[in-house]
Amino acid sequence: MNIERREFLKKLAVTAAGLRLGHGFSFADTTGDALGAVLPLRRLGRTGEHVTCLGVGGFHLGWVREHRIAEAVIEAAIEEGVRFFDTAESYSNGLSEERYGRYLTPKYRDEVFLMTKTSAKDVATARQHLEGSLDRLKTDRIDLWLLHALSSPEDATSRINQGLLDFALEAKAEGKVRHIGYSGHASPYAHKRMLEGGVSREAFEVCLMPINPVDAGDRHSFIEEVLPSLVDADYGVLAMKTLADGRFFSKKVVNGRIRWETDSPIVPEVLTIEACIEFALSLPVSVLITGAENPEFIREKAAMVRRFETLDGAARLAIVDKVARFAEAGDVEYYKSRSL
Repeated sequence: MNIERREFLKKLAVTAAGLRLGHGFSFADTTGDALGAVLPLRRLGRTGEHVTCLGVGGFHLGWVREHRIAEAVIEAAIEEGVRFFDTAESYSNGLSEERYGRYLTPKYRDEVFLMTKTSAKDVATARQHLEGSLDRLKTDRIDLWLLHALSSPEDATSRINQGLLDFALEAKAEGKVRHIGYSGHASPYAHKRMLEGGVSREAFEVCLMPINPVDAGDRHSFIEEVLPSLVDADYGVLAMKTLADGRFFSKKVVNGRIRWETDSPIVPEVLTIEACIEFALSLPVSVLITGAENPEFIREKAAMVRRFETLDGAARLAIVDKVARFAEAGDVEYYKSRSL
């Protein structure tokens, strides 16, 4: 890793430490609610919300073939103290939202923080997506609604120019949406474009993006290019792809079938899954969103979170150094566009 990136990560370690001490990113004492004990809470930026630092990723709930497995994942998450649930209207053509509407919101709506997303490029489609999400989720309000999958700076600009931010603010004023933000895994520069706009920087409150050790060593790094500005703007930061969408494994299995295999060195030979989770949670991240297509996965991650304290700057740099060779090739973080 070059000297400049190492210096950046050292500075970020100091920033994260300051945030943990002074801005509510530390793990609070474990608390409880009407459903039982909850995982430690973190402040969700300037939204004023405090949310569990582990969240369930809804994409994986659309993978599973049987409804009973999705229900078991949701029940396991509730039992383990998870109260943050993520989904999107596009996940399995709405099936992920439907499963939340069947198994989550009827019993637990008042105790959970519910996020969904729209990939719409125009207001008419966004309106259709929002109303469809509310219907499938069986709720009258969405706690956090994101403009989903920003692919480039031009895409970010286009969505603003097409009136999507204005529509999101209208939905917020009507009470259909409580907080708004944006997401993307292809281009850190799309997120930077949002942060460069005065109106969009102030109106949005939350950002979802990849956070993992390989990204930290990449010259197209979300951690380096975007995270400091998010912290400066007091956004809630949501971490996804902490295992690089499964590329930290030699193969990825979906519905019992191998989707792909790679001959590249696999990261678990270098890092444990727990180290990757600890890396993400030691940064100024509000929630780590994890995919879980069976109940045991969410129970394992919850146990890791309960064991976690923090990583200092030296420990974080050591993790990044171990996987630095994966950063520039692009076969691990295959989902990045790798262009400005």
